[in-house]
Amino acid sequence: MRFSYLFLITAIFFISCSDETSSSKESETAAEIKKPRIKFGYNLDNYKVINDTINHGESFGEILDRHHIWYPKILEISKKIKSTFDVRRLRAGKPYTILAKKDSTEKAQVFIYQNDLINYTIVDFKDSVITAEKGKRKVTTIIKKGQGTITSSLSQSLDAQGVNPVLANDLSEIYAWTIDFFRLQKNDKFKVIYEQKFIDDTIPAGIGNIKAAYFEHVGKPFYAFSYVADTIMQIEEYYDEEAHHLRRAFLKAPLKFSRISSRYNLKRKIAHYGRVKAHKGTDFAAPVGSPIMSTANGRVIESRYKGANGNYVKIRHNSTYSTQYLHMKKRKVKVGDYVKQGQVIGTVGMTGSTSGPHVCYRFWKNGVQVDPLKQKLPAAEPMKKSIKPHYLEFIQSIKEELDDLKFEE
Repeated sequence: MRFSYLFLITAIFFISCSDETSSSKESETAAEIKKPRIKFGYNLDNYKVINDTINHGESFGEILDRHHIWYPKILEISKKIKSTFDVRRLRAGKPYTILAKKDSTEKAQVFIYQNDLINYTIVDFKDSVITAEKGKRKVTTIIKKGQGTITSSLSQSLDAQGVNPVLANDLSEIYAWTIDFFRLQKNDKFKVIYEQKFIDDTIPAGIGNIKAAYFEHVGKPFYAFSYVADTIMQIEEYYDEEAHHLRRAFLKAPLKFSRISSRYNLKRKIAHYGRVKAHKGTDFAAPVGSPIMSTANGRVIESRYKGANGNYVKIRHNSTYSTQYLHMKKRKVKVGDYVKQGQVIGTVGMTGSTSGPHVCYRFWKNGVQVDPLKQKLPAAEPMKKSIKPHYLEFIQSIKEELDDLKFEE
């Protein structure tokens, strides 16, 4: 009887020990399975993590001071990292992360500034060596397609089709020399194949390159295919289905987005003068401060303030063409400067004789002012004949993809 009792006690002891051992092993396994939280190259489990946003008027010093870094150290950090990160250029609304000690001091060790969704800057001052380095979050790219019909504006039509409205700006730049985006028609149609960027495979991070596009404007088709014809410069340009360059020597307009408030008209009655006075320019209305671009490469021959013209810039492009931009708030180029197509040369204002903010765009051909919207503008350098066969082969499958995209009835 006593033997049975001792056997029972021993069995219970071993079972208990076995259970404890098993439980201990399970805990160890769980601890091993738990992965450290690595972000920006740091194990976040080793720090107190504070995520916040730059407030309006808030300085780098104020942020670090709030997290127990005193001003002599702040000054040392600012000087040390100046070549990589200028702490005076913090922008309100930008997120940042503080990695602080997990002890009672909660003293900041690392400052991480989110320049944008992809790029960030790490300022590490936890040791005697202060460092600043730039980094990028992992970005993946997928190819997406979209199509739609214009009902009001291009951006609204893109949004209605579930396509990123940012594409409206990209498409307007691609077709800037062939389609007047100020005169899009209801029932114009578009198709597009483009890159969509994602962070961590889930967070949208903007639009990449537009691979191909199709625009049907007033019943006329316009194809656009991205292609690197210049193998030395490796610059992607856009060509149509017959290998014609979409770019022209002149942009259609000196502003990206605005509206034409007054056209070239030799019989227009101008309110400022109360009589018929030829309007030899095209007025593009836009908010004060909007950037004004040079519509072509050239050299600045005038940059001044003069009477009714207000602040203006005049550019000579070649022996045939010159352009002028009136009523600027500010001029950003001077006489003798060489400017490139699309370069900002000033901002929209109301200087001189004008009833509202706009730029009066004037266009000279052989010394005579003409209507730029009625000119057959010269094209850019054509694709080399030796490259054309490869290009046509390259776009064949992409064009088929575009053509297979069907518009909703």
